[in-house]
Amino acid sequence: MPPSAIGHTPYPYVNAAVDMLLTEVKAVLGDYFLGLYLHGSLALGDFDPGHSDIDFLVVTSRRLPVKTLFPDLEAMHLRIMRSGLKWAKKLEGAYLSRKALLRYKPGRSKIPYLNGGKFFLTTEGIDWIINRHILRENGITVAGPPIRSLIAPVNQEEIRRAVVEGIWTEWRLKEDDRDWLKPPGHQPFVVLTNCRALYTMKTGTVATKTVSARWALKALESEWTDLIRAAMEWHYGKPTGDIENTLRMMRYTLEQAEKYRGRFSYRQRSL
Repeated sequence: MPPSAIGHTPYPYVNAAVDMLLTEVKAVLGDYFLGLYLHGSLALGDFDPGHSDIDFLVVTSRRLPVKTLFPDLEAMHLRIMRSGLKWAKKLEGAYLSRKALLRYKPGRSKIPYLNGGKFFLTTEGIDWIINRHILRENGITVAGPPIRSLIAPVNQEEIRRAVVEGIWTEWRLKEDDRDWLKPPGHQPFVVLTNCRALYTMKTGTVATKTVSARWALKALESEWTDLIRAAMEWHYGKPTGDIENTLRMMRYTLEQAEKYRGRFSYRQRSL
């Protein structure tokens, strides 16, 4: 029975793309391959064909010889994108060794990463604390050992700090950048990410964008209501939403992040 007949997810078109990735990546990596896992909206039960991606992680048995294998992996991902499968271009993910996956440590060597149809080397961002948490608690095992056995627990303080520092680092220089919000889907994505960040700052837990947006509709001032509802209803093909109010919401979220950063700094000085 082929993997797609078993079904890693409830979506046959997603399964087809994941099955192709699994077959291709095992062929390229050989005994470096340890496992393939899904995270993000698929793992959290918040997948929406209108705006979601297929977030994946390939775990390797040991550190990859990047100079040797990177060209083959790059060619492999190009083949998949050109395969004609409906969701092949929606694959987005990274390659981490088993040792590196266990805990997040900044400053590690660069890892292969696929995003926006481009395959490149990058360092792990602090968002990989959140990704590890989602993988450990909700990740979907496509192939390999249970993902929970490969990742150390992530506590609430780590989760909250990751969100605060991630927002502060990425958005602080973009709070007046209208062009950054113009590409299709980016403006509603940023609104929902605001909701999710504010939810995590408040609770120290990770929720789906939908759950976070519903929480925000009740917890935040009514001035954000129309913006949040429009972001929740956005799908590919719709025009970009309200950029000016999105920038205002970003500034509000940054203000909240700055307050939490102050608390973290105080705790650090107290140690």
